[in-house]
Amino acid sequence: MLKRYLPKSLYARVALIVILPIFLMQSFVTYVFFERHWDLVSANLSANVASQIALIAKLYRETTDPEERRAIERLSTEELELNVRFEPRKTIPDADKLSIFTLHNRTLERQLDERLEEDFWFNTYSWPAYVEIRVQLDDGYLVFLPRRDRVFATTGPIFVMWLIGVTLLLGSIAIVFLRNQVRSILRLAEAAEAFGRGRDAPDFRPSGAAEVRRAGLAFIAMRERIKRHIHQRTAMLAGVSHDLRTPLTRLKLALAMQPDSPDMEALRADVAEMERMVESYLSFARDLASDEAPGEVDLGALLGEIVEDAARSGKEVALDVAPGLRLAARRNALKRAINNLVENGLKYADHVWLSAKRTGGTVEIVVDDDGPGVPPERHEEAFKPFARLDEGRRRDPDGVGLGLAVVRDVARSHGGEAALARAPQGGLRAVLRLPG
Repeated sequence: MLKRYLPKSLYARVALIVILPIFLMQSFVTYVFFERHWDLVSANLSANVASQIALIAKLYRETTDPEERRAIERLSTEELELNVRFEPRKTIPDADKLSIFTLHNRTLERQLDERLEEDFWFNTYSWPAYVEIRVQLDDGYLVFLPRRDRVFATTGPIFVMWLIGVTLLLGSIAIVFLRNQVRSILRLAEAAEAFGRGRDAPDFRPSGAAEVRRAGLAFIAMRERIKRHIHQRTAMLAGVSHDLRTPLTRLKLALAMQPDSPDMEALRADVAEMERMVESYLSFARDLASDEAPGEVDLGALLGEIVEDAARSGKEVALDVAPGLRLAARRNALKRAINNLVENGLKYADHVWLSAKRTGGTVEIVVDDDGPGVPPERHEEAFKPFARLDEGRRRDPDGVGLGLAVVRDVARSHGGEAALARAPQGGLRAVLRLPG
């Protein structure tokens, strides 16, 4: 349940791991400070002022002589630094006037209530530097104006500001260091993503912590192994296909010199089919070995060329592409992949529809036909090299089963994917999804 609300990125999670303990520690320190230290100090200050007020009120109550009362006022001001004046024939208000931002109103009220026998009223709202306290006597009331810092501990806000400042400072330092560490991981992720899309990322250099450097070096070693494997596989396929050309040529010459007969025609057909297979293998190997650099491709123009090529062959392809649709890709490889899908549809169907659109951060290229289609359980098998699924469709004597394998290889080399589904027209739908 909690995982749903946790941040998803590494940077945010590491920041949370570092900053959350700092915040919790500072919150705990603040709580202890206010609950224990600040509250205790304020209680002692309030008790001291309340005792002085009780003493002055008692002295005032015990005498009615004006001179003695003035002497008490001077004593309070000079010795206790407690301003006091007497308001004759007046009564105190019923409700105290309290500031909502003063945390210790109840502390002051409790201390006054414990030490005064008379009714009292106090005001913590009107003056920022003073607290007004009135004590009711029989013939009037006394007004006391002690300084606020004598009644409450006023260093609390300063302490809180220091805590906030230290927290922000520590958090900022932690974020700076975190960004430097996470940046190395992001560079590694970008290099891996670029390699997955067919870009070599030669500028990548491992950096950061030792563990991140180790992962970067492992990625470079893996990248070199994959490139070496692809090169060896491509060279082997191209070499075998090239070496087969010589004996095939000799066979063609020998068969051409033989008299015509049904057996000779069958042999010539087999040799021609083998020659087509060798050419397909060589073409497949050339595609794998291609080092074409990615560039910005105008998808509308590219699909228009494919439709025009089909029209020159007497085939009609319906085109529907969003205007201004562009993406970064290797143009020749992408054209070959889409052309394979279109030609596949034209071989097995009467009508083919070609469309392209952008969905979020993905470009979808869709080829639909109204042919017999392919059973859903054999969709993945169709992408395997040399797979032949002609049983459910009209047999294609020219195919060797590499068309869809090339399509998926091109899609994955761009960081995308290829998939098959049932077309709305009843035939086969081929979807090429590329990041765009």
